[in-house]
Amino acid sequence: MFFSIKNDHQIYNLIKKEEERQKNTLNLIASENYPSKAVREALSSIFVAKYSEGRPYKRYYGGMENIDKLETLVEERVKKVFLKKSKEYAVNVQACSGSPANYVVLRGLLNPGDKILSLVLNHGGHLSHGSPVSISGKDFKVVSYFLNKKTNLLDYKEIEKIALKEKPKIIICGFSAYPRKVDFKKFKEIADKSGAYLLADIAHIAGLVAGGVHSSPFPYADVVTTTTHKTLRGPRGAIIVCREELKDKIFSKVFPGLQGGPHNHTICAIGVALKEALSPSFKKYAKQVVNNAKVLAQELKKYDFELISGGTDNHLILIDLSNKGINGQEAQEMLEKAGIVANKNSIPYDKNSYRKPSGIRLGTPALTTRGMKEREMKKVAYYINEIISNPKSRLIIKKEIEKLCQKFPLP
Repeated sequence: MFFSIKNDHQIYNLIKKEEERQKNTLNLIASENYPSKAVREALSSIFVAKYSEGRPYKRYYGGMENIDKLETLVEERVKKVFLKKSKEYAVNVQACSGSPANYVVLRGLLNPGDKILSLVLNHGGHLSHGSPVSISGKDFKVVSYFLNKKTNLLDYKEIEKIALKEKPKIIICGFSAYPRKVDFKKFKEIADKSGAYLLADIAHIAGLVAGGVHSSPFPYADVVTTTTHKTLRGPRGAIIVCREELKDKIFSKVFPGLQGGPHNHTICAIGVALKEALSPSFKKYAKQVVNNAKVLAQELKKYDFELISGGTDNHLILIDLSNKGINGQEAQEMLEKAGIVANKNSIPYDKNSYRKPSGIRLGTPALTTRGMKEREMKKVAYYINEIISNPKSRLIIKKEIEKLCQKFPLP
């Protein structure tokens, strides 16, 4: 007997409540976005019912005719979006998420105990880049580089000194809370001098790279990993792109090394998102994401918010709230009660714990997807300042935010 989702009242009600929450709040989480209706349709397609261990045309199951064509098509779309010389690189779209994708790269290119050089977590790195609480930090020896204490920018000269001294097997450039552009060419020069592989994790900026508003890690990186749900505006999945000569080492760690059959419905939806990323409208979107972030940053500075590095070149803003007399946890809770969803975040050289860090991270991808532009960013900055500086205004601001959200429906 087949049921409609409406027959499952508990799940259905939770779906409707989540729809209402998202419709009536301003999502400023830098790592979240709204995929299109077409992406969501692909995600719920019949491909969800098929199991497909192995690489295309080298499977362990029957019934693979359409699966093989699908996965090959999606791999080709990855190349069209990101690569000019596609024959130099191989693509894998089977990893279920960004952290597993990073881990299989490390296990494919390194032996346990080998050395990694990466940005420390509270300076904007990522758990999967060797944090002590991550399996990547337990399996490998991790050496960290840090942002410049005065500028809060990447210090390429200092990174090079550390790399030449430590001789890591792999250098990771890729960040979860770094608001400035990354010089991938410079990272490659450092990697070559120190004899290391270069891994570029572009999970946050993949859509900006695709849209031409951020420099590309190609042809500099030996391996590039990315999630597909942030600025790329797809489903929650991952992509690995590596130099052709490295694919056997890395792809074998996806399957059979770490996981079994891939999520074919997700691969299907990634393919739809990639086709959207090839459109002129997506380039306009990517440009607007950055424009919105810059305006939001400028307006927040007018309200005396201290921005890490002084501003942004991409989609995210990192704020030090020390001069406001509150921590990131308190700010996150205050904002959410008024209808703004953001996340607490450590800042470089943070004196507070990660549970109650000094900062908060904001991002513009989701609001831009809803159609908001510079004018709305000025309103958002006003709302943020009013909520934090005058908490009694929360209910009034919440009503204003709900009205604004009604003008910009979810896709």
